[in-house]
Amino acid sequence: MNFFDCNAFFGLPALRPLAPVATAEELLAEMDRAGVARALVWHIAQHDGAPRIGNQLLAEAIVPHPRLVGCWTVLPNQAHEFPPPDKLFRQMQAARVAALRVFPNAHKFLLNAVSMGELLEAMVAWRVPLFVSVKRGMAWHDVYNLLAEFPELVCVICDHGCWGEDRMFRPLLERYPNVYVDTAQYLLDGGIESLVADYGPQRVLFGSGFPESYFGGMMLALKHAQISDEAKALIAGGNLERIIGDVLSAD
Repeated sequence: MNFFDCNAFFGLPALRPLAPVATAEELLAEMDRAGVARALVWHIAQHDGAPRIGNQLLAEAIVPHPRLVGCWTVLPNQAHEFPPPDKLFRQMQAARVAALRVFPNAHKFLLNAVSMGELLEAMVAWRVPLFVSVKRGMAWHDVYNLLAEFPELVCVICDHGCWGEDRMFRPLLERYPNVYVDTAQYLLDGGIESLVADYGPQRVLFGSGFPESYFGGMMLALKHAQISDEAKALIAGGNLERIIGDVLSAD
């Protein structure tokens, strides 16, 4: 099975995770040990420090490592910290960056049409995926409000956990065709099988949450899930390939 992790980071955070990795090389060594082929990654400085600096650190770190694809962090741009959307997306393509993240709670802003409408509208047009974490970055009501304003946004909800979170994300899967969920923290008996039965394997992405969780937990859960091999292949990496392929190959 070809695993392409949609949710991993490197760098040393303020709060030590299970198995911190300071560099892209250390991350790749852990991926090799676990059997993960590729990863969509971000740098912890994008959250704990300044997003622009963290984005630069990420871009520089992944240059020699084609197995790593980047995910940058953005902010409201009233202070002109980022280029206009079309230029930003071109910079992303040049740096092998295929998605964006936001951390509204940590960075003290509201993610909506008032603060970030121009960028979010452009993301819809370019089909640039937005990754949000309900563990680090956004509350559920913020996710609901965002998608009500931008229903065509490609949005991947990460780190949603296993304690009743289905009641939060399943309505979004039903309402919005471009919403996906990752598997990090989803240690629910029969959870993957139920999601696939109700929404199809196309709506689920393998994500580990590494280094705050180990790679192997959700790899094992997916390998032994009672779903078809074709469904496993889509979740393990095929879905992510499809989603980010639109960005990396856009004209």
